Amino acid sequence: MIRINDDITLQDWEYSESFQRASGPGGQNVNKVSTAVELRFEAARSPNLPPAVKARLKRLAGRRWTKDGALIVTAEKHRSQGMNRELAEEKLVELIKQALFVPKRRIKTRPTLGSKRRRMDAKTQRGQVKALRGKVRDD
Repeated sequence: MIRINDDITLQDWEYSESFQRASGPGGQNVNKVSTAVELRFEAARSPNLPPAVKARLKRLAGRRWTKDGALIVTAEKHRSQGMNRELAEEKLVELIKQALFVPKRRIKTRPTLGSKRRRMDAKTQRGQVKALRGKVRDD
């Protein structure tokens, strides 16, 4: 059981773990020990997540979201399977917490009349400065 916050707790049937050999350097140990963890969370079927949270989670997950609605989190940073398991669970919890945050809607605003006038005055003044540049003629 993974606890996200006071309201949301993931049940054991909602996620599964599989282990494989980690990639990268590590000598002979990396060739014989399956320490990398792949945590598969069935997000689309989860009754604990509201639909809006699922939609935000899908957008945050990107390529980690499968066609059948599962979220796949991998961890192979550590040499021990237990530490990688904890890391994968932490990554999943952090991702769900990010999806729980409802972004504030942006309210469209228009520039004030004073700010428009100040902008136009500044443009006019700048144009005059540039117009005064140039060759000096003797008349």
